[in-house]
Amino acid sequence: MATRTAGTTISDMLDRSFGLGYGLGTALIATTMIAVLVTWRATTGSLRVDHISGGRAESFYLVSILVSNTLGTAVGDFLADSSGLGFLWSNALISSGLLLIGIDYFLTRISRTLLFWFAFVLTRRFGATMGDFLTKTQDLGGLGFGTMGSSAVLLVILIGMIFLTYGRAQSKPNQVT
Repeated sequence: MATRTAGTTISDMLDRSFGLGYGLGTALIATTMIAVLVTWRATTGSLRVDHISGGRAESFYLVSILVSNTLGTAVGDFLADSSGLGFLWSNALISSGLLLIGIDYFLTRISRTLLFWFAFVLTRRFGATMGDFLTKTQDLGGLGFGTMGSSAVLLVILIGMIFLTYGRAQSKPNQVT
């Protein structure tokens, strides 16, 4: 939670407070993300995220999480505000990106670590963009559910997913869930 909050604050500081704008701010943060990952790989010999151990790897992992959260915010702000896509089409683009990452995972030999970081950045922005799309008024390109209406919609989806998962677990009693 702290890295998500800090990431949003850092992104907003670069884009708005320092006046870099969404495009330049996003490019700067993306460059920082690449530099952190390259330095991590050069220093530890690995970028594996499935088993992080040791102070150096843990430090790089935490810095990468912070920078990727910052990048996720910057990408989403750029798409929704500067690109002209608005909330609906930004959401569609990010969703398509996540779908392509899922397809790449199963159908290509692209590095799982690389796919993980792309997905991590996009899922950070997916949640925020979907929230904006649900809450913002229609004149701003949203559905206009507001915070209470959006929370109700998401609660219904969450409860539905819990029941679906529970139902599947009950139909396969010998599996550990």
